[in-house]
Amino acid sequence: MKRSEVNEILDQSWSFIKSHGVHLPPFAHWSPDQMRAVEAADIRARGLGWDITDYGQGRFDELGLFLFTARNGSHEDLSAGRGMLYAEKIMISRKDQLSPMHRHNIKAEDIINRGGGTLVIELFAPDKEGGIDRVSPVTVPTDGIARTLPAGGKLMLEPGESVTLMPGIWHAFWAEGSDCLIGEVSTVNDDRTDNVFEMKIGRFSRINEDAEPTHLLVSDY
Repeated sequence: MKRSEVNEILDQSWSFIKSHGVHLPPFAHWSPDQMRAVEAADIRARGLGWDITDYGQGRFDELGLFLFTARNGSHEDLSAGRGMLYAEKIMISRKDQLSPMHRHNIKAEDIINRGGGTLVIELFAPDKEGGIDRVSPVTVPTDGIARTLPAGGKLMLEPGESVTLMPGIWHAFWAEGSDCLIGEVSTVNDDRTDNVFEMKIGRFSRINEDAEPTHLLVSDY
């Protein structure tokens, strides 16, 4: 992706977030120099902030996701079983923009439709080796109710609805009807090592520095 494209997506995404009455923490507005400063060391270490990915494929409108990590605990706390064991993100899935099939080894997450279009989540259970089980049904909690879908079933979440995805559950998602504002509440998040994709793709974008950044991305840290 070009840095100029990233800057434009950031501006558009921030406008979309505000249109739904959501406010971000102060560091969302920090300049690149502020984010590089000593006072931002813990923000950088925890991977907080802006994140735009095309999964290294250069087709953001078709295959991509916007994310902002607002809070994130530490692996030390998670290993100890006490402390800050949670993370929170706000995401935007554009209409018909795919976030590709993947699973997490450690992270459990609630995916919440916060507004906009319908959020469609395609689901598979894991097989015994952790791969995709394309035969067995998959059961997931949805707002306190267990729902069972056939392998590859598509869960349709309207604004206000959510699903809990436990470690190992394979999932891909996209928005239908219009762009979708998504909330994610999870255990400690590690986007560098805890994403297993079906496709041979990367988690972060490769940036072509054709312009100065308006804000740093998590991948810039």
